[in-house]
Amino acid sequence: MKLIVRWALLAVALLAVAQVYAGVTLTGFSSALLAAGMLGLLNTLVRPLLVLLTLPVTLLTLGLFLFVINALMFWSAAGLLGGFNVTGFPAALIGSLLYSACGMVIDAVVERIFARESA
Repeated sequence: MKLIVRWALLAVALLAVAQVYAGVTLTGFSSALLAAGMLGLLNTLVRPLLVLLTLPVTLLTLGLFLFVINALMFWSAAGLLGGFNVTGFPAALIGSLLYSACGMVIDAVVERIFARESA
C-alpha cells in the first residue's frame, strides 16, 4: 500500500512541476503515473550504473555531477514516453530539481503516515 500511495503522490508532484515550470509538460494524470513509474524504473536500474561509471567526475565536482545524472534520468523518461515532454537539458535539470524536492517531502510524509499506522 505504501508503494502505491508514494507512486500516486509522485505523479501528483510531477503534475505540479509541469504546472509550475513551463519546460515540463504532461498530458494528464495517466501520463504522470506512467512518467513517475518510468522515473522510478530508470532510477532503480540505470542510475546506479551511471553513478558508478561517472564516479571520478562526481568526485572531482564534489558530487555536483549527480544533478546532471538526475537530469539525464528525467530527460530520458520524457524521451521514452509520449505524454511527458521536456524542452531540453536545462529544463530537465530544473524539472528534476523540483521533482526531487517534492520527492523528499513526499518520502518524509509517507514514512511518517505509515509509521503511525504500524505503531
